[in-house]
Amino acid sequence: MTGAVWTRQGSRVIQSIQNASSRRSHTALKSEYDVLVIGGGHNGLVAAAYLQKGGLQTAVLERRHVLGGAAVTEELFPGFHFSRCSYLLSLFRPHIYEDLELKKHGLKIYRRNPHAFSPMLEDGVGGAPPRSLTLGSDMVLNRKEIGKFSQKDAMAYGEFNAYLDKLASAAQPLLDAPPVDIIGLTSGSLRTRITAAKTLMPLVKCGLKLGKNIPDFYEIVTAPIMKILNQWFESEPLKATLATDAVIGAMTSPYNPGSGYVLLHHVMGELEKEKGSWGYVEGGMGGVSNAIASSARSHGASIFTEKDVQEILVGPDGVAKGVVLKDGSEIHSKLVLSNATPYVTFKKLTPQASLSPEFIKAIDQFDYTSPVTKINVAVDKLPNFLAAPSPDGKPGPHHQCSIHLNCESVEVLETAYKESINGKYSTRPMLEMTIPSVLDPTLAPPGAHVVSFFTQFTPYYLEGKEWTDQDKEAYADLVFDWVEQYAPGFKSSVVGRDILTPPDLERIFGLTGGNIFHGSMSLDQLYLARPLPCLSNYRTPIKGLYLCGSGCHPGGGVMGSPGWNAALAVMADMKRS
Repeated sequence: MTGAVWTRQGSRVIQSIQNASSRRSHTALKSEYDVLVIGGGHNGLVAAAYLQKGGLQTAVLERRHVLGGAAVTEELFPGFHFSRCSYLLSLFRPHIYEDLELKKHGLKIYRRNPHAFSPMLEDGVGGAPPRSLTLGSDMVLNRKEIGKFSQKDAMAYGEFNAYLDKLASAAQPLLDAPPVDIIGLTSGSLRTRITAAKTLMPLVKCGLKLGKNIPDFYEIVTAPIMKILNQWFESEPLKATLATDAVIGAMTSPYNPGSGYVLLHHVMGELEKEKGSWGYVEGGMGGVSNAIASSARSHGASIFTEKDVQEILVGPDGVAKGVVLKDGSEIHSKLVLSNATPYVTFKKLTPQASLSPEFIKAIDQFDYTSPVTKINVAVDKLPNFLAAPSPDGKPGPHHQCSIHLNCESVEVLETAYKESINGKYSTRPMLEMTIPSVLDPTLAPPGAHVVSFFTQFTPYYLEGKEWTDQDKEAYADLVFDWVEQYAPGFKSSVVGRDILTPPDLERIFGLTGGNIFHGSMSLDQLYLARPLPCLSNYRTPIKGLYLCGSGCHPGGGVMGSPGWNAALAVMADMKRS
């Protein structure tokens, strides 16, 4: 790919310009603050904004040249701007959106409708195109689409959506509050227990909203998603399309317990009061992070890039005192919040002598397994799908969707998963393809587009060995060969590609294991046990050190809740002291 080689060289020039611009925008880094936040991902920025609003002089220290962590925009090839890691918005909490006035600070969202497009890899009948399944907010059109495969499923789909919405809505109070304070409830003074009892309220609200649906909620949280889907539907394309949201980002099978919760987690969101809606951020996902950063700065927060933290300073009294940067400089603070993964926080940044061997061992057990390889692609023309031809080159409604390829049946997904757990990448991978430039023209030159592939399943080690550049290129070629079957001409349209395997996601974005959620969203790593039972309230064994990233409750996705909840914990502790 000579074009890709040339554009990678161009991207280095662009990056150096961005670096220079980033340095010029800095205010001077002081030697002391009330609060230091390690990592400029969206949760760290949310925490910083609220703590600064609360009167604490707060500084954010980001390792990379660009803000955003995984919610970042990068110009990888000249004129092509990518949401390089996370790529869609839905889960961001509405109250944070309003509190921080993100619209005022430049956040613009393009809502998608329809939402999902699953073309079939089959011959059309009587000269007609192959079948496809398109789902959106119009239930009449949904029934018509599903009816191509099953009239029974077409009639059941509306009720299923209402069922999911009822369960997801009931869980909302749990997202915006720390988990129940078990230690406070079971020990300490009467005053402590009374204060801890307040942490039960979100759980009570959830139970009251569920009412007689509590057994349904328990089932979907604990069950394999296929147990649920088989109760409702019979058509394979519909079940496979829905099952993708139950395994996306997770090294799991649709037949494994807990995959039902992953689906529920992905339907909990809303965009501008439209429940379950997903959308693109203008300018890419960095637009979210930049808007939060702008809001934080408007209240007086200091935000720095290219400030790589080497170590958290811990005094002889076991209290966090600040950080040491890679250049050796010390920045002191009363409090430190880490937006890094729990593994990075406690195994790489915290002095090991400050932690007990038992705690370190528990941290080592936290699961970061990731199945994801992200491929960002610059193309010079719009993909043309056999199942929904667009010979004039103009985008159709299906181009704005999450396009599910290799989604004809659940068995295809299951086979892909089984290949990966044996240390190989899937020979027919699960592909979620998005083309945000269809709605957002700022992302690519006229007539060209940016394409994102969120692919599964790929292991961290390939048959026990590290990925080579040749392995990565071979896997991307395999992905493109599959895309070509659905959209002939795609391969010839590619002018550049950026391939991010799990080790790449770890190296570039600090995502341990390449896990986009800062740790698997498995049943043993949720709510009271996220990331560990002793860490579920954002406080750590080091006094003055808090976690605020997606490794905390309620987990991954660009939602801001871990940052918000961590800020609440800090402010509560400040009032007590």
